Amino acid sequence: MRSAMSRRAFVASAVAGVSLSGWLSRLATQAAEEKLAKSCVLLWMSGGPSHLDTFDLKPEGPANVRGEFRPIDTSVPGIQISEHFPKLAQQMQHAAVLRSMSTLESDHQLATYHVHTGYQKRAGGVAFPSLGAITSHELGRQDFPLPNFVCIGNGPRQSTRSGFLGPDHQPLDVLNPERGTDYLESLASEEEFARQYGLLGRLNSSFQKVYRADSARAHASALERAVRMMNAEQKRAFDLSQEPEAVRERYGRGSFGQGCLMARRLIETEVRFVEVMMGDGVGWDTHNNNFPRTKSLSLEADAAMATLIDDLRARGRLDSTLIIWMGEFGRSPQITSGAGRNHWARAWSTVLAGGGIRGGQVVGRTDEQAAQVVDRPIGVSDFLATVCTVLGIDHARENQAPGVKRPISIVDSSKKVTVISEVL
Repeated sequence: MRSAMSRRAFVASAVAGVSLSGWLSRLATQAAEEKLAKSCVLLWMSGGPSHLDTFDLKPEGPANVRGEFRPIDTSVPGIQISEHFPKLAQQMQHAAVLRSMSTLESDHQLATYHVHTGYQKRAGGVAFPSLGAITSHELGRQDFPLPNFVCIGNGPRQSTRSGFLGPDHQPLDVLNPERGTDYLESLASEEEFARQYGLLGRLNSSFQKVYRADSARAHASALERAVRMMNAEQKRAFDLSQEPEAVRERYGRGSFGQGCLMARRLIETEVRFVEVMMGDGVGWDTHNNNFPRTKSLSLEADAAMATLIDDLRARGRLDSTLIIWMGEFGRSPQITSGAGRNHWARAWSTVLAGGGIRGGQVVGRTDEQAAQVVDRPIGVSDFLATVCTVLGIDHARENQAPGVKRPISIVDSSKKVTVISEVL
């Protein structure tokens, strides 16, 4: 099911919200007076970024492995990353690089589903919820006027869905952060909209009583959430024109940079989970021309991620906001004849920042070619259990999926799960 944001025909008839100024500062002041609940921003690198050319360089490796990029020092002595992440390098005290991810899937779709849900996808099997939907379910507020889960940018939407947790935890899809909520304003008077929406509600209610269809409940949930958002002052978080031009430039004027800026604004309104996707089309899937493409993507990601970290820190939100940088897997050590790298799930890297974690460290180690994990292997279950722990979610808690006789734990309990204690 597509989210309320995608239902343009319906949203075009929305009720106009009240124009209120200074709402962000008021929300920030209110939040400062109470302990902030945890939120999460997932920066999704669609296509699988090369760990050898980002966070696990091997400058002493053979020529057909080490590549073209040089490592640079960071704000933490002894930690080096790619020269094309210079701004993030100066924020390394807030981040932990996990260099020993080792996962089971090397197909884009299957791997994306695996790391988003913690479960491997099986034909005709259970539709497992994504991490964003889990966070919405566990930490979200039912009375919150915005969705507790927002997904920004173009990318693999099929892996971000709510699965058996149902329509209330579907993400709101914002395909273009520059346009935000263009279709959220009213084309009718408030009285006329109320009349039409009331009639629609009565028709939907009658249909649901007769057929009790899941699709009808999903449709009603989407409508209800859309109308609630239309009347909320927090919807201003989607309007990036409220930000100074200098701030927008710091994030980068591409879709990913502006998506990260929108994520910061949403986090300030207490949205619990925001996923920002980078890599529309081919993205980080660098089977050919790996080095010029990875350089360009790295520099774009660097500006946005480093600014997001710095912005959240300055606003007192970094310790309560976990930032995840990751893709579905890494890239092969050997450089192909087309100057590219192929899929590689045996060993790769992710980055965590903020959220109260212990930053300024590297966890795990790969061999001299970054082909195999030689110290502290981290599987998908380990990684997601750690993320849940940081966010204050019990990863062993079980939910009941419709039509399934056994309860299902948030993180796959059929495998041994080891939380990455080093970052806690």
